[in-house]
Amino acid sequence: MSYEQSLQLADSLPSSLPPLTVDIDGTLTDDTRAVDPRVFPVLQAWPAPVVIATGKAMPYPVALCEFLGLEVRVIAENGGVVISGRDEEISYPADPNAAQAVATAYRKRGYDIGWGAANLVNRWRETELAVSLDSPLDPLEELAAEHGLTVVDTGYAYHVHATDVDKGVGLRQMATNLGHDPGTFAFIGDSPNDIPGFDVAGRSVTVANSPAVVKQSAEYVTDASYGSGFLEAVKWLCKQYE
Repeated sequence: MSYEQSLQLADSLPSSLPPLTVDIDGTLTDDTRAVDPRVFPVLQAWPAPVVIATGKAMPYPVALCEFLGLEVRVIAENGGVVISGRDEEISYPADPNAAQAVATAYRKRGYDIGWGAANLVNRWRETELAVSLDSPLDPLEELAAEHGLTVVDTGYAYHVHATDVDKGVGLRQMATNLGHDPGTFAFIGDSPNDIPGFDVAGRSVTVANSPAVVKQSAEYVTDASYGSGFLEAVKWLCKQYE
């Protein structure tokens, strides 16, 4: 689909479409993790609330909303941070202290979190820890268990977070804040950390680049990957809500 065709898709979105929750990496991006510009007009034209749900720290999805002119509705850090609007209080369903303790213990054992000196992946992270896939997993899982946390491999990083907080929890909180039933949302994602969101949403779609476990959990799997898959998912949703 060309950019011009994505503009046409945006212009043809039915007003009956549901609130949309969408992941970033692997879903709105290409295979280099750059956001696909073809998704912009569709997100901007969506006739119902759009929620960006990601494992990234809050500044990243907030910036995406700001630069696209969307209301800031964000589920960040896999449900650990929820913001339902610029004028709303930020919710923190997860406690940041345990994740920081894991980071400290992991480094004391001589392991590197990754991401270089600037550590931009974690610099603004408040409730969880993201560790590079190049770092050892076994000691990370051991330390996480000692602190009552879990580790999820999203395909982009190891995320250490509370066992009772995920994107599904975040979506329930977001839906409550917006006055919607969470079952009225559609959710588009690509990673294992999106599955709890699929379980809560009424419609779930994954793109072709997702692993098998995610495809098994989604209602519909696109033929296309990455941003192209997102656009295909939107076309499928349009047919469901004609």
